[in-house]
Amino acid sequence: MSDERNHQQNQTSDGRQPAILLPGVVTALLGLMLAVHLARAFVLNEQGDLQLIYWLAFIPARGIPGAGFEGGWIPLLWTPFTHAFLHAGWEHLLINCAWLAIFGTPVARRYGPRATVILFLASAAVGAAAFAATTLPEVQLLIGASGGVAGLTGVACRFIFQPVIVGRDPETGAEHVLGRRMASLRELMRNQRAAFFIVVWLVLNAAVPFLPMLIGQSIGIAWQAHLGGFLAGLFLTPLFERRPGAPEEESK
Repeated sequence: MSDERNHQQNQTSDGRQPAILLPGVVTALLGLMLAVHLARAFVLNEQGDLQLIYWLAFIPARGIPGAGFEGGWIPLLWTPFTHAFLHAGWEHLLINCAWLAIFGTPVARRYGPRATVILFLASAAVGAAAFAATTLPEVQLLIGASGGVAGLTGVACRFIFQPVIVGRDPETGAEHVLGRRMASLRELMRNQRAAFFIVVWLVLNAAVPFLPMLIGQSIGIAWQAHLGGFLAGLFLTPLFERRPGAPEEESK
């Protein structure tokens, strides 16, 4: 979707800028995450909150035969997705909300609400799978939108570092913005800004499991979900690209 069309969509019918510039799907995801946390903080009692976590958090050990979890493995059908709407505290929630607003916005404007939700949930699920692969057979649980938002970050990396494509009206010669082309993985690695961002992001997250050796205490960061979600977004993006191939218009 072009930047010009994005600008038009961000205006009301009378030409005024709306009070909230975030795309509707991003606002909805933020609202759902906030509503769940508010309910946990102010509506549910301690027992109710524990039950919510028990049934909605992702616990890979549920899949171990004879593990003794109530409900058995059945919650693994939905918890790879629902864990993304639970958070460990207000700081955890606010960080993920800010991250979602920053990287989810360009994704939603380019691919629309349906693709954004699919990419968010698919990335959360891949992040959960990466978490399971690195924690089993230990009993650990995963909560937080980090995997899903990391996926949207990977999606955004495929185009936000690309130059803006500008076309010309064949009759008037007037320039108009068409948007940005999706980069191939090879092009990303050739783009210094994109490559630097991606490499630094991957290295920082991959280094998380080694931090306890440096600081002397464990940290509750699901680095596996970050890496899994990011790579999922990076590789799934072409499935939702509306305009494959390099445009022939001049860029600047």
